[in-house]
Amino acid sequence: MLAIFDENFISDIKFVSFRKCTPEEEIPRQKLESFNFTYIIKGSAQYTINGDIIDLNEGGLLTLPKNTVFQGKTLPNQLMQYFTVDFLLLNSQNKEIALPFPVVSQPGRHEDVIRLFHDLAFSWQYDQPGHTIKARGLFLQIIHRFLEIIVYKNQDDITDPRIAKSIRYLSAHFSERITVKMMADMANIHPTYFGILFKKKTGMSFNRYLIRTRVQKAEKMLASGNYRVTNIAEACGFTDISHFYKHFKIVRGYPPSYYMPKK
Repeated sequence: MLAIFDENFISDIKFVSFRKCTPEEEIPRQKLESFNFTYIIKGSAQYTINGDIIDLNEGGLLTLPKNTVFQGKTLPNQLMQYFTVDFLLLNSQNKEIALPFPVVSQPGRHEDVIRLFHDLAFSWQYDQPGHTIKARGLFLQIIHRFLEIIVYKNQDDITDPRIAKSIRYLSAHFSERITVKMMADMANIHPTYFGILFKKKTGMSFNRYLIRTRVQKAEKMLASGNYRVTNIAEACGFTDISHFYKHFKIVRGYPPSYYMPKK
């Protein structure tokens, strides 16, 4: 059972690699025994993840949970270069935790992150004294940068008062029926313009932000172990259990059952 994410964790790195693909190269079908980062810094690829086909381009990031079944191949005219890291994260109670990233994200190409990955790959390859400590430190810096780019930036850099007001309302009324038109009327602007403005300020559509908020609230309730899944789905604004399971897995990359006790 995964514990809810917090910043008090240690990293356990299993494998690090930097790859420049050839036209014939493929990533064979495999099942992960740990979590995985795959960061594409050049070219494009097509992955099959638990049966779903996903295209990934330069600046794309895969954050794959344990037990994911995946395979991939680069595009012959856009050969992929990528970093990959297999790892586990453990909290202070020695329980596994997952990062708050979607399975597929597009943080973009960032030279500082690429330098950190190169340093990590070099440190991992050459077994010098203290390389484990150095590798963990570099990997934590990488995680922090992706948190800044993917998570914190989307939440904190809200300077438009109309969008800030709608986010405050959403945070308090996430379990209710909320539409773009309702929020646009509250901000006294056209719904189309509200949608464009919201995505510009937060990095995602209003509906995606609403779903993510509901999933975050549901995750806390799941982690407490005090609620039934049906009650959680209803309390967090999901129309039914299948709707809840579908969107939880899209946002988190693993199903709500990760939080259920093992028999």
